[in-house]
Amino acid sequence: MLIGLLQEDATRSYAALGEAVGLSGGAAHERVRKLRERGVIRRTTVEVDQAALGRTVTAYVLVHGGAWMGSSSPALAAIPEVEEAHVIAGPASLLLKVRTSGTGELQDVLRRVFEVDGVTGTQTIVVLETLVERTLK
Repeated sequence: MLIGLLQEDATRSYAALGEAVGLSGGAAHERVRKLRERGVIRRTTVEVDQAALGRTVTAYVLVHGGAWMGSSSPALAAIPEVEEAHVIAGPASLLLKVRTSGTGELQDVLRRVFEVDGVTGTQTIVVLETLVERTLK
């Protein structure tokens, strides 16, 4: 419950968190501190409306490669439009989540992905509409 409240609003005071879960503000602060120490809470961040920033195109890119593609993470991390990169089982080696301002920029990102060592091909799925997007609570 505490984690869910923090995910909804990470700026909530410890007093408000404590009140919501039946603890004192000090006890809530201590629990959050312990969650950070254990690595359950990795960082505090804000949720950004990507469309408001002009990043209106979301795409998922299947990346094919002959070598172990996990070693390509520094090169992929250097491409700012790549939001996520996952080593996967299935027809491809990697799955990327990419956000861009348009299809022209997406095409440029795909060119840069194709230049990464070991990449032999890509398949791209462009999102037309997002129906559900949430964080774990």
